[in-house]
Amino acid sequence: MIIVMASRKKEDVDHVVAKVEELGYKAHLIVGVERTVIAAVGDERGKFRLQALESLPHVEKVVPILKSFKLAGREVKQEDTIVKVGSARIGGKTFSVIAGPCSVESREQITEIARTVKEAGAKILRGGAFKPRTSPYSFQGLEEEGLMLLEEAREKTGLPFVTEVLTPEQVPLVEKHADMLQVGARNMQNFGLLKAVGRAKKPVFLKRGMMSTLNELLMSAEYVLSEGNPNVVLCERGIRTFETETRNTLDISAVPVLKNLTHLPVIVDPSHATGHWALVGPMAKAAVVAGADGVMIEVHNNPAEAFSDGPQSLKPERFQQLMKEIVPLVKLAGKTI
Repeated sequence: MIIVMASRKKEDVDHVVAKVEELGYKAHLIVGVERTVIAAVGDERGKFRLQALESLPHVEKVVPILKSFKLAGREVKQEDTIVKVGSARIGGKTFSVIAGPCSVESREQITEIARTVKEAGAKILRGGAFKPRTSPYSFQGLEEEGLMLLEEAREKTGLPFVTEVLTPEQVPLVEKHADMLQVGARNMQNFGLLKAVGRAKKPVFLKRGMMSTLNELLMSAEYVLSEGNPNVVLCERGIRTFETETRNTLDISAVPVLKNLTHLPVIVDPSHATGHWALVGPMAKAAVVAGADGVMIEVHNNPAEAFSDGPQSLKPERFQQLMKEIVPLVKLAGKTI
């Protein structure tokens, strides 16, 4: 249920929140520009009890949330959410570029790439310390050492960084070091992990599963939001289809669909979607035009010798050129990098 407040006074809002919690529901306060609402989330079998709150003098109305995703939908919050990642912002009138290598390989590698992508205009660094790999014999990441190297790169460049967390047990460690926690495509429906990052104090970067619907993606975001973490960014990274010419199939239509359904920012990852560096640029431009809030791009100073995902990584000079090419499109979209 959505409880639309007639009063915005703190004592009135607190009173209604207390009433909601007395009835056994979680109260999520959402303060918008024009209105304050309380989303009451819990067992739907007793929602008729919430309807009685409409009799309170400082309540305007109580209305049901029709979508299965309660907190992620625009029924609850109409204004776009802006997520802060360190000194960077994702959402609103900002087009955010997240860039860096698939895996952290060494101090020299991550520091050099961080400096390169920052000079080109990226605002957030990406880099994998823990790597989920199809084969157990593939490079699994530098783990905690990788987190330390990402911290060093942040200190030297000022770029906040996002990195993937694989298990609920890893959340405290990764949260201690990273500015943003990534939940990868393979873990999109790892509900224990979603609850764990939902209790974290850092923003969450949630990738769409390889064979997941948009409704399933939003329900995964709902897990994070329902645990109290309002800072979730969605990522369209391509889905698995029968096509074999690309690594995945980029569902570019997901961007406007999601922007219509949810207030959460939407990022596109053209690197994983296509699997080839020559296709990354065109798809990144398509993401701008489709209305995305940013892109995540893999960049490596020596893709031929990368420990993972070399074929889809841009060399620094190609990334710099792409940044120059998307600036006019970003301006046409009414945004700034």
